[in-house]
Amino acid sequence: MPHSSVAADAGVGYDCRELTQYSEFREAAALYARVFAYTEQEYALNANLLTALARNGGSAVGAFADDGGLIGFAYGFAGCDASGTHFHYSQAAAVDAAQQGRGVGQALKLAQRDVALRWGQQSMRWTFDPLLARNAHFNLSSLGAVGIAFERDYYARPDTDRLVVSWDLTATPTAPRAPRSGVPAGLGREDWGRVVHVGDADWIAIPARADELAPGERPALRRQLESAMTEVFRRGDVLVAASRVDEHTAVYRATSGKAIA
Repeated sequence: MPHSSVAADAGVGYDCRELTQYSEFREAAALYARVFAYTEQEYALNANLLTALARNGGSAVGAFADDGGLIGFAYGFAGCDASGTHFHYSQAAAVDAAQQGRGVGQALKLAQRDVALRWGQQSMRWTFDPLLARNAHFNLSSLGAVGIAFERDYYARPDTDRLVVSWDLTATPTAPRAPRSGVPAGLGREDWGRVVHVGDADWIAIPARADELAPGERPALRRQLESAMTEVFRRGDVLVAASRVDEHTAVYRATSGKAIA
Protein backbone atom coordinates (compact mmCIF):
# COMPACT_ATOMS: atom_id res chain seq x y z
CA MET A 1 0.00 0.00 0.00
CA PRO A 2 1.88 3.14 -1.18
CA HIS A 3 1.92 5.92 1.34
CA SER A 4 3.97 8.98 2.13
CA SER A 5 4.26 11.34 5.06
CA VAL A 6 4.47 15.06 4.39
CA ALA A 7 5.53 17.75 6.83
CA ALA A 8 3.46 20.88 6.27
CA ASP A 9 4.76 24.43 6.67
CA ALA A 10 2.95 24.79 9.97
CA GLY A 11 4.76 21.74 11.31
CA VAL A 12 1.65 19.53 11.29
CA GLY A 13 2.11 16.58 8.97
CA TYR A 14 -0.30 14.48 6.95
CA ASP A 15 -0.08 11.06 5.40
CA CYS A 16 -1.16 10.12 1.88
CA ARG A 17 -2.21 6.54 1.22
CA GLU A 18 -4.74 4.40 -0.57
CA LEU A 19 -8.20 4.03 0.93
CA THR A 20 -9.02 0.48 2.01
CA GLN A 21 -11.81 0.60 4.58
CA TYR A 22 -15.53 1.10 3.91
CA SER A 23 -15.58 3.93 6.45
CA GLU A 24 -12.77 5.67 4.53
CA PHE A 25 -14.62 5.41 1.22
CA ARG A 26 -17.74 6.88 2.84
CA GLU A 27 -15.74 9.70 4.40
CA ALA A 28 -14.13 10.43 1.03
CA ALA A 29 -17.52 10.64 -0.70
CA ALA A 30 -18.73 13.07 1.99
CA LEU A 31 -15.57 15.21 1.68
CA TYR A 32 -15.98 15.35 -2.10
CA ALA A 33 -19.55 16.62 -1.82
CA ARG A 34 -18.61 19.15 0.86
CA VAL A 35 -15.59 20.62 -0.95
CA PHE A 36 -17.46 21.11 -4.22
CA ALA A 37 -20.70 22.13 -2.48
CA TYR A 38 -22.63 19.40 -4.28
CA THR A 39 -26.14 18.92 -2.93
CA GLU A 40 -27.79 17.26 -5.95
CA GLN A 41 -27.80 13.46 -5.89
CA GLU A 42 -26.62 13.30 -9.53
CA TYR A 43 -23.16 14.55 -8.50
CA ALA A 44 -22.75 12.20 -5.54
CA LEU A 45 -20.16 9.49 -5.08
CA ASN A 46 -20.74 6.30 -3.13
CA ALA A 47 -18.50 3.88 -1.29
CA ASN A 48 -19.33 0.91 -3.54
CA LEU A 49 -18.27 2.75 -6.68
CA LEU A 50 -14.99 3.91 -5.13
CA THR A 51 -14.23 0.42 -3.85
CA ALA A 52 -14.84 -1.10 -7.28
CA LEU A 53 -12.62 1.49 -8.97
CA ALA A 54 -9.80 0.89 -6.52
CA ARG A 55 -9.97 -2.87 -7.19
CA ASN A 56 -10.10 -2.63 -10.97
CA GLY A 57 -7.35 -0.42 -12.35
CA GLY A 58 -8.44 2.76 -10.61
CA SER A 59 -7.32 4.85 -7.66
CA ALA A 60 -8.80 6.15 -4.45
CA VAL A 61 -6.23 7.94 -2.30
CA GLY A 62 -6.59 10.11 0.77
CA ALA A 63 -4.56 12.60 2.77
CA PHE A 64 -4.96 12.04 6.50
CA ALA A 65 -4.03 14.56 9.18
CA ASP A 66 -2.13 13.53 12.29
CA ASP A 67 -5.41 13.12 14.16
CA GLY A 68 -6.65 10.65 11.55
CA GLY A 69 -9.11 12.99 9.87
CA LEU A 70 -9.39 12.92 6.09
CA ILE A 71 -8.33 16.30 4.66
CA GLY A 72 -7.98 15.42 0.98
CA PHE A 73 -9.12 12.83 -1.50
CA ALA A 74 -8.53 11.94 -5.16
CA TYR A 75 -9.88 9.20 -7.37
CA GLY A 76 -9.51 7.94 -10.91
CA PHE A 77 -9.91 4.97 -13.22
CA ALA A 78 -8.32 3.20 -16.17
CA GLY A 79 -9.02 5.09 -19.40
CA CYS A 80 -8.58 4.65 -23.15
CA ASP A 81 -9.12 7.18 -25.95
CA ALA A 82 -10.41 6.65 -29.48
CA SER A 83 -6.90 6.04 -30.81
CA GLY A 84 -6.36 3.16 -28.38
CA THR A 85 -4.04 5.02 -26.02
CA HIS A 86 -4.37 3.76 -22.45
CA PHE A 87 -3.91 5.97 -19.39
CA HIS A 88 -5.05 6.55 -15.83
CA TYR A 89 -7.86 9.10 -15.76
CA SER A 90 -7.95 11.26 -12.61
CA GLN A 91 -11.56 12.34 -12.25
CA ALA A 92 -11.26 14.64 -9.23
CA ALA A 93 -9.15 15.79 -6.32
CA ALA A 94 -10.75 17.50 -3.33
CA VAL A 95 -8.97 19.23 -0.44
CA ASP A 96 -10.71 20.56 2.64
CA ALA A 97 -10.88 24.36 2.40
CA ALA A 98 -9.07 24.80 5.71
CA GLN A 99 -6.15 22.69 4.46
CA GLN A 100 -5.57 24.26 1.07
CA GLY A 101 -2.19 25.84 0.37
CA ARG A 102 -0.30 23.10 2.24
CA GLY A 103 0.69 21.01 -0.76
CA VAL A 104 -2.06 18.45 -0.18
CA GLY A 105 -3.23 18.54 -3.80
CA GLN A 106 0.23 17.79 -5.15
CA ALA A 107 0.77 15.03 -2.60
CA LEU A 108 -2.51 13.41 -3.68
CA LYS A 109 -1.51 13.54 -7.34
CA LEU A 110 1.85 11.91 -6.53
CA ALA A 111 0.04 9.20 -4.55
CA GLN A 112 -2.23 8.62 -7.55
CA ARG A 113 0.88 8.39 -9.72
CA ASP A 114 2.20 5.56 -7.56
CA VAL A 115 -1.08 3.66 -7.84
CA ALA A 116 -1.29 4.13 -11.61
CA LEU A 117 2.28 2.93 -12.12
CA ARG A 118 1.52 -0.15 -10.07
CA TRP A 119 -1.37 -0.92 -12.45
CA GLY A 120 1.07 -0.56 -15.37
CA GLN A 121 -0.34 2.78 -16.57
CA GLN A 122 2.38 5.10 -17.82
CA SER A 123 0.45 8.35 -18.22
CA MET A 124 -2.37 10.15 -16.46
CA ARG A 125 -5.01 12.47 -17.87
CA TRP A 126 -7.51 14.79 -16.30
CA THR A 127 -9.39 17.97 -17.17
CA PHE A 128 -9.93 21.40 -15.68
CA ASP A 129 -11.65 24.66 -16.58
CA PRO A 130 -9.15 26.50 -18.82
CA LEU A 131 -10.30 29.86 -17.42
CA LEU A 132 -8.91 28.98 -13.99
CA ALA A 133 -5.37 30.40 -14.01
CA ARG A 134 -4.44 29.02 -10.60
CA ASN A 135 -5.37 25.47 -11.66
CA ALA A 136 -3.51 25.95 -14.93
CA HIS A 137 -0.33 26.94 -13.11
CA PHE A 138 -0.58 23.96 -10.75
CA ASN A 139 -1.29 21.39 -13.44
CA LEU A 140 1.20 22.58 -16.07
CA SER A 141 3.96 24.51 -14.30
CA SER A 142 4.01 22.73 -10.94
CA LEU A 143 3.18 19.12 -11.83
CA GLY A 144 4.59 19.16 -15.35
CA ALA A 145 1.51 17.96 -17.25
CA VAL A 146 0.84 19.34 -20.74
CA GLY A 147 -2.40 20.58 -22.29
CA ILE A 148 -3.33 18.38 -25.27
CA ALA A 149 -6.97 19.12 -26.20
CA PHE A 150 -9.88 21.50 -25.67
CA GLU A 151 -13.27 19.87 -25.09
CA ARG A 152 -16.42 21.97 -25.37
CA ASP A 153 -19.21 21.17 -22.89
CA TYR A 154 -17.21 18.23 -21.56
CA TYR A 155 -19.98 17.16 -19.15
CA ALA A 156 -22.70 17.56 -21.81
CA ARG A 157 -24.04 20.73 -20.27
CA PRO A 158 -23.25 24.43 -20.82
CA ASP A 159 -20.30 26.13 -19.11
CA THR A 160 -18.35 22.89 -18.71
CA ASP A 161 -15.61 23.50 -21.26
CA ARG A 162 -12.44 21.67 -20.23
CA LEU A 163 -8.75 21.55 -21.09
CA VAL A 164 -7.46 17.97 -21.25
CA VAL A 165 -3.97 17.47 -19.84
CA SER A 166 -1.61 14.53 -20.01
CA TRP A 167 1.08 13.73 -17.43
CA ASP A 168 3.98 11.40 -18.20
CA LEU A 169 4.21 9.17 -15.12
CA THR A 170 7.52 7.65 -16.20
CA ALA A 171 9.34 10.98 -16.12
CA THR A 172 11.25 11.87 -12.98
CA PRO A 173 9.39 14.60 -11.05
CA THR A 174 11.32 17.85 -11.43
CA ALA A 175 11.28 21.41 -10.16
CA PRO A 176 8.35 23.61 -11.25
CA ARG A 177 8.39 24.32 -14.97
CA ALA A 178 8.80 28.01 -15.86
CA PRO A 179 7.96 29.52 -19.24
CA ARG A 180 11.17 29.11 -21.24
CA SER A 181 11.05 32.56 -22.82
CA GLY A 182 9.92 34.52 -19.79
CA VAL A 183 6.40 35.76 -19.22
CA PRO A 184 5.63 38.55 -21.71
CA ALA A 185 4.78 41.96 -20.29
CA GLY A 186 2.10 44.22 -21.70
CA LEU A 187 -0.62 41.66 -22.36
CA GLY A 188 -4.02 42.70 -21.03
CA ARG A 189 -7.78 42.32 -21.25
CA GLU A 190 -7.81 42.97 -25.00
CA ASP A 191 -5.62 39.87 -25.46
CA TRP A 192 -7.76 37.45 -23.45
CA GLY A 193 -8.67 34.40 -25.50
CA ARG A 194 -6.22 35.14 -28.33
CA VAL A 195 -3.00 33.51 -29.51
CA VAL A 196 -0.29 36.16 -29.25
CA HIS A 197 3.24 35.70 -30.64
CA VAL A 198 5.79 37.42 -28.39
CA GLY A 199 9.51 36.80 -28.71
CA ASP A 200 10.02 33.23 -29.89
CA ALA A 201 6.90 31.83 -28.25
CA ASP A 202 3.12 31.73 -28.61
CA TRP A 203 0.95 32.67 -25.65
CA ILE A 204 -2.77 32.51 -24.87
CA ALA A 205 -3.94 35.13 -22.40
CA ILE A 206 -6.74 34.55 -19.87
CA PRO A 207 -8.04 36.44 -16.84
CA ALA A 208 -5.89 36.02 -13.74
CA ARG A 209 -9.11 35.63 -11.76
CA ALA A 210 -12.11 34.19 -13.57
CA ASP A 211 -14.39 34.95 -10.61
CA GLU A 212 -14.02 38.65 -11.42
CA LEU A 213 -15.66 38.15 -14.82
CA ALA A 214 -19.21 39.35 -15.25
CA PRO A 215 -21.58 36.45 -16.10
CA GLY A 216 -22.22 37.96 -19.52
CA GLU A 217 -18.50 37.95 -20.37
CA ARG A 218 -17.96 34.22 -19.98
CA PRO A 219 -19.70 32.77 -23.08
CA ALA A 220 -17.88 34.99 -25.58
CA LEU A 221 -14.54 34.52 -23.85
CA ARG A 222 -14.99 30.76 -23.77
CA ARG A 223 -15.62 30.70 -27.52
CA GLN A 224 -12.52 32.84 -28.14
CA LEU A 225 -10.48 30.53 -25.95
CA GLU A 226 -11.86 27.48 -27.75
CA SER A 227 -10.79 28.96 -31.09
CA ALA A 228 -7.30 29.85 -29.83
CA MET A 229 -6.61 26.49 -28.19
CA THR A 230 -8.04 24.53 -31.12
CA GLU A 231 -5.66 26.44 -33.41
CA VAL A 232 -2.71 25.57 -31.18
CA PHE A 233 -3.59 21.88 -30.88
CA ARG A 234 -4.43 21.51 -34.59
CA ARG A 235 -0.87 22.42 -35.55
CA GLY A 236 0.58 19.88 -33.13
CA ASP A 237 1.50 22.19 -30.25
CA VAL A 238 0.85 21.58 -26.56
CA LEU A 239 0.48 23.90 -23.58
CA VAL A 240 3.46 23.55 -21.24
CA ALA A 241 3.24 26.32 -18.65
CA ALA A 242 0.91 28.91 -17.18
CA SER A 243 1.87 32.02 -15.22
CA ARG A 244 0.56 35.44 -14.27
CA VAL A 245 1.50 38.52 -16.24
CA ASP A 246 0.03 40.83 -13.60
CA GLU A 247 -2.91 40.95 -11.20
CA HIS A 248 -5.39 40.95 -14.09
CA THR A 249 -3.92 38.68 -16.77
CA ALA A 250 -2.33 35.22 -16.91
CA VAL A 251 -0.95 33.31 -19.89
CA TYR A 252 -0.49 29.81 -21.23
CA ARG A 253 2.71 29.06 -23.16
CA ALA A 254 2.45 26.88 -26.25
CA THR A 255 5.27 24.88 -27.78
CA SER A 256 5.69 22.11 -30.33
CA GLY A 257 4.59 18.74 -29.07
CA LYS A 258 7.78 17.29 -30.56
CA ALA A 259 9.82 19.46 -28.21
CA ILE A 260 8.68 17.48 -25.17
CA ALA A 261 8.45 14.04 -26.73
